[in-house]
Amino acid sequence: MIRLLTLLWLTALPIDVVHAEDFTILVVGDSLSAAYGMAAEQSWVSLLQNRLRVKGYEYHVVNASISGDTTQGGRYRLPRSLTRFRPDIVIIELGGNDGLRGLPLEVTRGNLQKMVEACQEAGAIVVLAGIRIPPNYGQAYVQDFDAIYRDLAEQYGLLLIPFILEHIALDPELMLADGIHPNAAGQAALLNNVWPVLLPALRAVP
Repeated sequence: MIRLLTLLWLTALPIDVVHAEDFTILVVGDSLSAAYGMAAEQSWVSLLQNRLRVKGYEYHVVNASISGDTTQGGRYRLPRSLTRFRPDIVIIELGGNDGLRGLPLEVTRGNLQKMVEACQEAGAIVVLAGIRIPPNYGQAYVQDFDAIYRDLAEQYGLLLIPFILEHIALDPELMLADGIHPNAAGQAALLNNVWPVLLPALRAVP
């Protein structure tokens, strides 16, 4: 309802009052989005800013990602970013470090749920980026972890990237030597996983 009222209000304004450059995409993530192991301009977030400009979408992309962050950290720092940047779209890319540490699934789900609710209450469209983890803690844990993203997307009507590292994670030419993080070439492939899911959100903002 908040989002709908905002859209109606914006469309009622004179055309010279609503400026495309005022629209903001906020990325809240971990090392997958924080340019780990490379220059900042090589990250998929920076590549997103470039693609938006080339495609004629006058958005400003804010990267609030921190390497090693968990959903707990993201949850507690999100409110300040929402207040400061007033984003129209928020991409949440968190949970991988929760899974690698074997944190309780209800904690991860609860943190992501609170983040989604905070974004929607602020009037932002949410894009949720799913991640998959190795079977270190058993197949049941892996399956239930993966289901968190699908369930939240269905419950809250989110745009979902099922697996942000699809066609990247198992390709050594796209990964750093640690086998966890994409290299520069992998960042471009990562953006290609994000773009088709993000596109409807871009078109939804007036």
